[in-house]
Amino acid sequence: MANASSNAVKSAKRIVVKIGSALLVDPNTGVKQEWLDSLVADVATLHGNGAQILLVSSGAIAMGRNLLKLPRRALKLDENQAAAAVGQIELGRAWSQSLAKHNLVPGQILLTLHDTEGQTGRRSYLNARDTIERLLSVNAIPVINENDTIATSEIRYGDNDRLAARVATMMQADLLILLSDIDGLYTAPPVQDRNALLIPCVEKITPKIEAMAGSAGSELSRGGMVTKIEAGKIATRAGAAMIIASGKRNHPIASIIEGDPCTYFATQLNQSTARKVWIDGQLETSGAITVDEGAARALMRGKSLLPAGVTNVSGIFSRGDAVAIHALSGPLIGRGLIAYSSDEAAKILGAQSDKLEELLGYPGRPTLIHRDDMALISKENLP
Repeated sequence: MANASSNAVKSAKRIVVKIGSALLVDPNTGVKQEWLDSLVADVATLHGNGAQILLVSSGAIAMGRNLLKLPRRALKLDENQAAAAVGQIELGRAWSQSLAKHNLVPGQILLTLHDTEGQTGRRSYLNARDTIERLLSVNAIPVINENDTIATSEIRYGDNDRLAARVATMMQADLLILLSDIDGLYTAPPVQDRNALLIPCVEKITPKIEAMAGSAGSELSRGGMVTKIEAGKIATRAGAAMIIASGKRNHPIASIIEGDPCTYFATQLNQSTARKVWIDGQLETSGAITVDEGAARALMRGKSLLPAGVTNVSGIFSRGDAVAIHALSGPLIGRGLIAYSSDEAAKILGAQSDKLEELLGYPGRPTLIHRDDMALISKENLP
């Protein structure tokens, strides 16, 4: 199944790559520059071939504790936050300098749990997603990390594997690559069982697969195979395939393409379908909008909903909330995440795009509900 992994990397249009602290940072000397440059060379090759790459980079705390000469024990929360504050600057510098060698520009994104949880923090979710989309649209490379400088034990991810999976979900990535200190999932933890075998392909994450995961992690890593399987569940349910591969060698992504051992996790859904299932079936609506016949037909053709096509707004909602979409004759035709609050939506009801700034007092977004944030329930109800 090495070909499945290789083909997934070569065919993916949007890839999230997660880099663990132990791969990027030496506890005594800091950034592993040679390794970082080799990874960035792989990223540059993929980018040059048309793929959009998002990097989820651990390492801020590890780099900061090295620069601050903090003790090699478990750090207290405020020590972690202080280390992150120092380390983020050094981490950003390292990525910037390495990417610049290939004329690539990074954009730093610091996230907390609620920023990527579409059900509990949809306004932050949309803001984070829009910022990352804009970076990608101008060919920048988003470098994403948990905001350890302000995160507390109640809101922190605990491991960037989960953060990477949430980013892959939020950004509708085709593929999530977790670079690790192990080359994939084994039938048993290989440090405990010499006869353990690498599993090249996982069609579906079952309780049996979960039971194979161990809990080992290095000094610099808060994770282990357990968190990687959890990340796989998040990603594959949302339509992104996942690969666990070794990051110990130089050019780790090129190694996957060349067929080196790794584990490929298949997905049964594409990103668009998975997202629409989530919007349609898992979100409670906070309000409703009614659209005219022209707008309803445009929705049926896969278009976004513009303010000009809306005839009525009801309920109280905020930007990012789910709302019901009704045809002018009354039937429910869909649900979507709305880009305006109920007060703002009422102001621009039926308005053309060139009138939005005049009505709102600021330049507004052209779409009321983007087609990617919408799930049509029944096309039969459309005129």
